[in-house]
Amino acid sequence: MIDSSSLSKIKKLAGTISGNFNTEKIIPLDLIAESEDIEVFYDHYDKGTFDGMTVYEDNEFYIHINIDNHNRYNSPRSRFTLAHELGHYFIDTHRVGLKLGILEPHPSKIDKIQFDKIEREADYFAACLLMPEESFQRDLRKRKKFSFDVIDELSREYNVSKTSCALRFAEIGNHPIKIVYAENGFVKWQKNSQGFPFWHLLNDKKVPEGLAMADYFKNVKTLIENPEEIFAIDCFEGVKSEDSRRTFYEHCIVYENCALSIIWED
Repeated sequence: MIDSSSLSKIKKLAGTISGNFNTEKIIPLDLIAESEDIEVFYDHYDKGTFDGMTVYEDNEFYIHINIDNHNRYNSPRSRFTLAHELGHYFIDTHRVGLKLGILEPHPSKIDKIQFDKIEREADYFAACLLMPEESFQRDLRKRKKFSFDVIDELSREYNVSKTSCALRFAEIGNHPIKIVYAENGFVKWQKNSQGFPFWHLLNDKKVPEGLAMADYFKNVKTLIENPEEIFAIDCFEGVKSEDSRRTFYEHCIVYENCALSIIWED
């Protein structure tokens, strides 16, 4: 876990930077890199290898973005990748570590929950930089009721992926949600808002049968109707008898062997 003092410092750091460049809602990452004399290279490094990498060489910092991994220039994915790599530069311990050779340059992979402390700090920096808390919450207050449309609209307004927008919403949003990501029918990670009533899914790793994404993994040609109403008792652990008919909504985004579901209660 990252301690709260580190998170607070990273949030303040990202907020200061975004405030200096926040003339529009979409933060100009290229200008931020340019202001620090960081060269950014978008090039072919083979699919599946990495999304981004920050390198210190000959007293200069360089950021490499892998366009073979769907990081097309200025796309939502590449913007998060670049913001993440800028985190490695702006966070003091990361930058000093790279300069001294204590922290080896390593490939970063985006849109997955990170378990390495350094990567999680860079992810948090990226989220705070791209979706500043004050601005993000102000936009949320304009929307009276939660649905997947809120995530969809905000992701386009801030030019970020739906995954990163949903994760940011889970952290600072105004309605409890649960995010579940799975591959080939097995849950890889899940994220809960503080107020979501059920923190654990049925089964240890296999996608519960009650989720819409389970139907997709049975047949990847299945057409998912979004949102789909689901029953808590079919999906979550610890559902009491009086909640046996309690329902939630699930919006499932699918791609090849992967699925990401956003779940909420009306």
